[in-house]
Amino acid sequence: MTHTREALDAAERHLAALDDDWARLIATVGPCGLAPGPVREPWQALVRAVAYQQLHGRAADAIMGRLLARHGGDFPTPQQLFDTDVEVLRACGFSARKADTLRGIAEAALSGRVPGRDEALALADDVLIERLTALRGIGRWTVDMLLMFTLERGDILPADDFGVRDGYRRLKSLDALPGARQIAALGAAWAPHRSAASWYLWRVPK
Repeated sequence: MTHTREALDAAERHLAALDDDWARLIATVGPCGLAPGPVREPWQALVRAVAYQQLHGRAADAIMGRLLARHGGDFPTPQQLFDTDVEVLRACGFSARKADTLRGIAEAALSGRVPGRDEALALADDVLIERLTALRGIGRWTVDMLLMFTLERGDILPADDFGVRDGYRRLKSLDALPGARQIAALGAAWAPHRSAASWYLWRVPK
């Protein structure tokens, strides 16, 4: 499923029909603005995700800018990234752990463990999740973001995402933050539109 207007309209109708809280949220926020990110190879999306982990956007932007500048402004190829010395990556601003993760992603792209875009589009969500979370430094949230934004999958629920969990807490006026397992269980009712549900939960008014 891609994030077409027709698909998003169907998601809005499905979610609004769940209960009054969801109906009010969708009426307040308006049409779902879930949109695909720029067309990227999956390994490129993983590299960017690692760069932005636990950093403010501007800092991560600067780090990525330095990495691209070392390759004439272009994204390095997997081979170029794999051949880049860890200390060079550290000089761009990556931590030692992140530098190792980047080289692991590059190696996996070269070996085919990280599929190319065309292959990834043909693979099921669970297959991609299993393959990519096996990589050092790549967690489920990172893969969920790749599936949702790079591959435009319509039924992705990052259940451990704080924004999703806190959004649901506010939506339902709960006293405590729900856990990831609780969100995953609740999300069964949101299928097959859990990507749109996540988008709305990120926007629950505070």
